[in-house]
Amino acid sequence: MDTTCLESFSCLIISILLILCLPLSATSHFPSHNATVYLGSSFIQEALRRARELTDTAYAHTNDRVKTSVSDGSVRPSDLLALFKQTGPKTRTHVRSAEFLDNTVELIREMVYTHSMDKPDLTELLSAEDKETILQLTGCSSETLRPVCKSDCLSKRYRTITGHCNNRENPQWGAANTPYARWLSPEYEDPRGAPRGWNPQHTYHNHTLPPVRSVSQEVLYTHNENISLDMSLSHLLVEWGQWIDHDLTLTPQSPSTAAFKTGADCTRTCSRDTPCFPIQIPLSDPRTGTQSCMPFFRSAPSCTVPLGHREQLNAITAFVDASMVYGSSDGLSAALRNLSSPLGLLAVNQFHSDQGLGFMPFLTRTQMNLDPCGPRERIDPIPLSETAQRLNISMGNRSFCFQAGDSRANEHLGMITLHTLFLREHNRLAEELHMLNPHWSPDTLYQEARKILGAVHQILTWDHYLPRVLGRSANLALMPPYEGYDPTADPSISNIFSTAAFRFAHVTVHPVVNRLGPDYRLSPEHPALPLHHSLFASWRVVQEGGIDPVLRGLLLSPAKLQTADQMMVEELTERLFQAQGGLPLDLAALNLQRGRDHGLQGYSAWRELCGLSAPVNETDLAGILGNGVLARKLLNLYGTAKNIDVWVGAISEPALPGGRVGPLLACLIAKQFKALQDGDRFWWQNEGVFSSAQRDALRTTSLSRIICDNTHIRLVPFDPFAHTLHPDDLLPCARIGHMNLSAWREPDTDPVCGTVPRLSLGFSVLCESEVMYQCPTGYLLQGATQITCDPNTHQWTPQPPTCQDIDECSAHPSVCPPHLQCLNTPGGHTCTEPAAPPLSASSIVASVMSVLGGVALIVLLLACYQRLILRRAEPLKAECCQRRS
Repeated sequence: MDTTCLESFSCLIISILLILCLPLSATSHFPSHNATVYLGSSFIQEALRRARELTDTAYAHTNDRVKTSVSDGSVRPSDLLALFKQTGPKTRTHVRSAEFLDNTVELIREMVYTHSMDKPDLTELLSAEDKETILQLTGCSSETLRPVCKSDCLSKRYRTITGHCNNRENPQWGAANTPYARWLSPEYEDPRGAPRGWNPQHTYHNHTLPPVRSVSQEVLYTHNENISLDMSLSHLLVEWGQWIDHDLTLTPQSPSTAAFKTGADCTRTCSRDTPCFPIQIPLSDPRTGTQSCMPFFRSAPSCTVPLGHREQLNAITAFVDASMVYGSSDGLSAALRNLSSPLGLLAVNQFHSDQGLGFMPFLTRTQMNLDPCGPRERIDPIPLSETAQRLNISMGNRSFCFQAGDSRANEHLGMITLHTLFLREHNRLAEELHMLNPHWSPDTLYQEARKILGAVHQILTWDHYLPRVLGRSANLALMPPYEGYDPTADPSISNIFSTAAFRFAHVTVHPVVNRLGPDYRLSPEHPALPLHHSLFASWRVVQEGGIDPVLRGLLLSPAKLQTADQMMVEELTERLFQAQGGLPLDLAALNLQRGRDHGLQGYSAWRELCGLSAPVNETDLAGILGNGVLARKLLNLYGTAKNIDVWVGAISEPALPGGRVGPLLACLIAKQFKALQDGDRFWWQNEGVFSSAQRDALRTTSLSRIICDNTHIRLVPFDPFAHTLHPDDLLPCARIGHMNLSAWREPDTDPVCGTVPRLSLGFSVLCESEVMYQCPTGYLLQGATQITCDPNTHQWTPQPPTCQDIDECSAHPSVCPPHLQCLNTPGGHTCTEPAAPPLSASSIVASVMSVLGGVALIVLLLACYQRLILRRAEPLKAECCQRRS
């Protein structure tokens, strides 16, 4: 070996030793000639460690603050808002992983900048392997795994609770806990996803954005008394819009109310530090001097690829599937069911009823000295009756908050009313289906009633609600007739729809909640309420007449008419969620701030998306809005139409003929609902979802009939979404047609294999050419769980199973306590006191001898008494008589 080779070999050894001796962070700065330098790679582990600490600490601070607030009785409106946007365990796990990831990436950026004093391009920060490592270690990988879809007959018949596998090729489309869709890319203030307006001095199109409270005060604020009424539409139409919104969208905010970096309490600070994004109070605001900002928390991020733009999460299913009744998670759906019932019913309240009709169950009180839905004597205008006070005391660990498929069920009386109505309708449908098909299992009855109720919501929304919102002409143009399921159509809810477009109805809310008596007139027993006194007032439904007075008020009261100078009532801008005298929130400001939080582009960009003209000056804007004063107000605030927040710009447009929204909202709303229709494999008109006879029956569905069947109301309007001018125009329930469920009667024979085998003690359901079997609780299925019709032999194969009683008493360990005896019964068992052992012959003889001995002793004592006592008394008695003589 020559010296050149030896020298090269020595140099190689020395180089390797040097590299091995260097710390890992240093080796990353000596890449090979072919490797790309990723500046953030060396900081991943440290960033993960610190991000975990920051996230855990912020969550812990939040829990401590909430406990302190509850014990002090200082719950704020923002706490109530957070309470009623609570999400399930699956969503909380997803959000925590996403915030852990978000904090990790932000720390890596800071570390790279501190190390190099440079802000590298995103493509230079992390490699594909780095991103995968971060996804794995933050838990986001498991949150975004592609689900495995079942292929059995029942999975084709019923949609999943979570919405997964609706689309077989893209099983996460429309599912719960997936990101919102984007129709336009977000316009955040920086690559990190900072909201528009995060820096008040940042300019867009050479203008800064105005404070959202200024827009609320100068453009939207309307005195409660200064409103016009919509004489065409009832207030039930307004409620239906929110009801359907709660079927489609739920955007969780960050569970942390403490800043991740500083730990500052977002409810007390006016500094911007994620998740705190407070709404500033301008000097011209009437609230100046009372508060300098209004608490606002950023929407939680979703698990996305690191360094991608921030996306928000939809915690519920996108489909119109009545998820607000049934829930969007398997755990919640099970908790809402009455699993002890053989009829597939939803659980009802065990403490109170509405004159024999069911209420939703109560939630368990999480804090013993706080019931956010109970009577609040300090702020309610009507003094609490003694009954109400006793009711409040007797609740124990139960809250007046109702449990439903959506956490926002208790927001106000109208929402409680609709939740209660459709809980009862599910149970009514399940009971009627049981009468038609007594062999169906509780699960089948539940799923069939759920499927029908989902179809009812689709029909009422598309055929009765949307034409009134869009206008008949626009509805026909933008929502053409259904042509069948399109697997390429993504039904996921878009960010613009959730955050702006479908919030249009906020400007049609009436400031007063009318409660009417049986004659549809105001009742002194249940007077009208200011809107803010109906918020979180679930106790009123229990104590003050049930849902009927509220429902009559919704049917007969008109909606508020939205005009350019009558936008949002002060009940919503100045008194929202006013709890225990706390400083209220402003719904208009919240809507505007939420749009900025989500990075929604400005008004002009959305008009261009819809093929509408984008205004370039005041004349253009005034022409679009049909109001020069309003156009001038908006431009004075925003400087350019390009900057106008899309929500306020869209609701400012005059309504289309026969509708209640302008061209931009009509475009966005129709685009979303068309995607929901075309992209839903279980859409009620899709071939195979329902039979032709069932579809004919569903077309007769009527909201008025549902009200008649599930309340004590006996007079209803023919069209509940239309404003009824006078109670005399109402119809008796006898004149409202029923939906005939006979099309749901399952056939007893198969055209190929003849009679469908049933079980004498079990349940069965016919699904295509299969019969599936299930045994009731306490019985064990012996044999095949399903049999199939063989088209060749015309026989059912294999043989049908049987249901055999389970002997629970033979189980080990024993199902009964040690001191009790187990007795097996058909389908169950009982635990009883053990019977006394039988007496032996010697015991019986001894007992008889004891009894005879006792009798003999008594006779002996009586004889002695007669001889000694009575005979001695006779001479004394004779002597006494002689003396008297």
